[in-house]
Amino acid sequence: MIDAYEDPGTPDCRGGGRYLWWLVRCQPGRSAAGALLGSTWMVLLAATPYLMSRAIDDGLEPGHMGALVGWSVALFAVGAFNAWLSIMRHRTMTRVRMDANFRTVKVVVGQAVRLGAALSRRAGAGEVVTIGVGDVQTISQSLTVVGPGVGAVVAYLVVAGLLLSVSTTIAVVVLLGIPVIVLLVGPLLTRLQGTETEYRERQGVLTARIADLAGGLRVLNGLGGKGLFADAFQRDSQRLRAQGYRVGAVTSWVQALGVGLPTLFMAVVTWLAARLAARGDITVGELVSVYGYVAVLVGPVAFWVECGYQISRGLVAARRVVRFLRLEPMADTGTRDAPAEPSALHDPESGVRVLPGRLTALACARPADTSAVLDRLGRYVPSAVTWGGVPLDEIALAQVRQRILVADHEADLFAGTLRELVGGDDDGDEERIARAVHTAVAEDIVQGLPDGLDSAIDAQGRNLSGGQRQRVRLVRALLADPEVLLAVEPTSALDAHTEARVAERLRAAREGRTTVVTTTSPLVLDRADTVLHLVDGKVAATGSHRELLLREPGYRALVARDADLTDTADLTDAADVTDTEEAVR
Repeated sequence: MIDAYEDPGTPDCRGGGRYLWWLVRCQPGRSAAGALLGSTWMVLLAATPYLMSRAIDDGLEPGHMGALVGWSVALFAVGAFNAWLSIMRHRTMTRVRMDANFRTVKVVVGQAVRLGAALSRRAGAGEVVTIGVGDVQTISQSLTVVGPGVGAVVAYLVVAGLLLSVSTTIAVVVLLGIPVIVLLVGPLLTRLQGTETEYRERQGVLTARIADLAGGLRVLNGLGGKGLFADAFQRDSQRLRAQGYRVGAVTSWVQALGVGLPTLFMAVVTWLAARLAARGDITVGELVSVYGYVAVLVGPVAFWVECGYQISRGLVAARRVVRFLRLEPMADTGTRDAPAEPSALHDPESGVRVLPGRLTALACARPADTSAVLDRLGRYVPSAVTWGGVPLDEIALAQVRQRILVADHEADLFAGTLRELVGGDDDGDEERIARAVHTAVAEDIVQGLPDGLDSAIDAQGRNLSGGQRQRVRLVRALLADPEVLLAVEPTSALDAHTEARVAERLRAAREGRTTVVTTTSPLVLDRADTVLHLVDGKVAATGSHRELLLREPGYRALVARDADLTDTADLTDAADVTDTEEAVR
């Protein structure tokens, strides 16, 4: 089985079937052993009726006790050996499925790491969660066909040959009957693939909604939007349930036919064999063996139907995995060097120009518009942005990442100590960490934890409040100390008092460095050197916060809505009060 640190190999992403076959080829010895054990196990199941017929014809009917005992001992030995084979077959197939499971997990996680920051822009959280929770297990289960599936084919051919030695008529009925059963179930498997695919897509959408709900419940409560979100979630949930009923309907028919048709087939063959025995064409022992052979065939046929069902679902899951594995991170086609000195960033699409060494604020009624600007300035999407007159897309990506940092307010927080969370592998010196903690007004977080910076933090900071998580992310960004810091809503979850202190300290800490923040808070905007007011993603006005308050009604309305104030005097007074508080501190 694949080791935790072993290279999983390069998956075949040409299609779902190709991916499943790649999983088989990655473990050829184990797969061959599973097929051999499964085939031997099923063939020996077919040997049981043969041994019983010999015991009846050679021992019981003529009264030959020696022959009866001999065949009975052989029957017991074959049964015991087959029981051992069944255990080994199950163990081998479990390892095959676990290898496929872990190998798929490794390639999916490796792809997620390779995509890096592009992951959230190329795939939804619900899709990734659905792959990890459901699709991986479905894919591993579909590899059951490697063992019992191959064994069912071998057992079918062996039983057909044994029946041919008993009666040509019965052998012909068996050889033609089994394919007919498979053909009857085939259309249902095709329909199952379609309904299962749609179900998986809806499941991914609903999972994404659950993730959004878990991450933004407090915000929804504060904005009064919980009811609207709950209604949307209920509608999606009902659609998923309805689709689940459709999948269940098809699945129930597949499983019912998988059991019912072989049983009906067994009854037909048994009736035919009884007629032949009544006419004297076959012996009583052969009649018993025919019944046993057909009873044994029920297993392989049921395996075929089950394997068809599992493969159908496995193909749907494998296609989702392949679609994820085909995603590519942003291509690094840049060959030019970044500007040697701090230079201006310019986004022609929005008209945003960021001057070096200044604190610039972007204010817009739609946060998505300002986030899109920062994505372009940080080169997370193709754009016409220039840096010091040089197209950003033509600069080597490594240099861009080294000097420009986009600090998202929803960036991932990994489990570990607080020190590891903010500093990574580089512990840094205590003085640098203390300065960053002070700038982010995060002293209360460190002091409130039992072991300070060495306290354990849960994944995504679940043991922290929303405001604490935001300040921890800001500490991490400050410790990175980039030449250009692009911060998305760095204070949106903070109270006004803390927000004002963060704004003032951030301005002081980043003095002489290029910093861009997106916000509509007057407490932050008042500390910016330059404020750019965006309307529909375009720069509508530029100036200081107080200048824009006096001459831009749209900007004044935007900031007043955020501050819950009504006129220019109130807004100016609020800024003055903040200045006084900072001077006192």
